[in-house]
Amino acid sequence: MQDTQHSGRASSFIEGLLAAPVRLLAALIIPAITLVLLYQSFIFLRDSEANKLTIVLVALLVGIGGVWALYYSTDLMVDTLFSDRWKALIRPFVFVGPAVAVLVFFLVYPVFRSTYLSFFNRTSENFIGFDNYIFALTDPAMLQAARNSVLWMVVVTAFSLIFGLIVAVLADQVRFESVVKSLIFLPMAISFVGASVIWRFVYAFVPAGRDQIGLLNAIWVWLGGEPIGWLIQQPWNNFMLMIVLIWLQTGFSMVLISAAIKSVPEDIKQAARIDGANEIQVFFRIVIPTIRPTLVTVATTVLILTLKVFDIVWVMTNGNFGTEVVASRMIKEIARFRDFGRGSAIAVILLLATIPVMVYNIRSFRETEQTR
Repeated sequence: MQDTQHSGRASSFIEGLLAAPVRLLAALIIPAITLVLLYQSFIFLRDSEANKLTIVLVALLVGIGGVWALYYSTDLMVDTLFSDRWKALIRPFVFVGPAVAVLVFFLVYPVFRSTYLSFFNRTSENFIGFDNYIFALTDPAMLQAARNSVLWMVVVTAFSLIFGLIVAVLADQVRFESVVKSLIFLPMAISFVGASVIWRFVYAFVPAGRDQIGLLNAIWVWLGGEPIGWLIQQPWNNFMLMIVLIWLQTGFSMVLISAAIKSVPEDIKQAARIDGANEIQVFFRIVIPTIRPTLVTVATTVLILTLKVFDIVWVMTNGNFGTEVVASRMIKEIARFRDFGRGSAIAVILLLATIPVMVYNIRSFRETEQTR
C-alpha cells in the first residue's frame, strides 16, 4: 500500500513538473498570438477590398471574440506567472490596461501630437512658432467661425435645456408618458449626418412654379408665400442649422431632467403647498433648485457638444453662406487645404475652450456630492 502511495505521489510530482513549463509556455505564447491576430485583423479591416459582408463578420469576430481572447489570455498569464499576492495587485491593471491603452492612444497622444504640430508649417517640416495661433485668432474667416460657434453654444444649449425641461414636466402629466418620451427621445438614435440629410430635405428649395420637395417650402408656398432658400438666407441659415441639433438633444435633456424631477421628495413639495405656495412657486423655488446639478450637467454636456459639432454644418452647407464654425474650419484646414499646422492649432484652441466647462462641471459635481 505504501509503495503504491509513494509511486502515486512521484507520478503526480513528475506530471506537475512537466505541466508547469507547458502552462508557462502557453501563458506567454497565447497572449502574443492573440495580439498578432488582432493586429492582422485591424490591418485587414483597414486595407481590405473584400466583400462587405466578410468585413462586417470579421469586425464582429474581432470586436467580440478578439477582446474576450485578449482578456482571457492576459488573465491566464497573470495566473501562471505570479503568486497569489501579486495576482491581486496586478490583475486589476490587466483588466483596465486595454481600456487605458486605448484612451492613451486615441485621446492623450493626439493632444500632445496636435500641440506639437501646431507650431510647424502646413507640411510639419519648418518651425514657425505661434503663427498658426495668430492666424486662428485674427483671420476674418476664423473670427466669423468663432462668432458662429459662440452663437451655437448659447442658442442650442439654452433651447435644448428649456425644451427638455418643458417636455419633462408636461410628459409627466399625460397618460401615455412612456410613449411620448420615447417618441421625443427617438431622434437620439439618429446620427448627426443622418439627421442632417433628413433636415436638408425639409429645407430643400425649388424655384417658384415647380413642385416643392422640401417640407418647409411646401407649407410656405401652400400658405401663399414664395419659396425660400432657407440655407442661404444669412444670418437665419445659422439658426436653421441649430434647429437640427436642438431636435437631437431635446430628448437627451428630457430624459435626465425627468429623472431628476421624479427624485425630488414629494414631502418637500407638499410642505410648500401647505405653507401656501402655488404650483408655479413650488416648481421654481423647490423643484428647480433641487435639480440644479442635473441642469448644470445637461447644459455643460450640450455646450461641449456644440463646440465640436461640424457634421451638421458640413453636410448641409459645407460651411458656406456664413455658416462656418470652428470645428468645421478645423476639418477643412486639415482635409481640404492639407494645412496640418493650422488645423492642429484650431484643435488645440477647441481643447482649451472646453477645459473651463469641464472644470466647472467637475466642481459642481463635487459640491453636490459634499451636500448629500
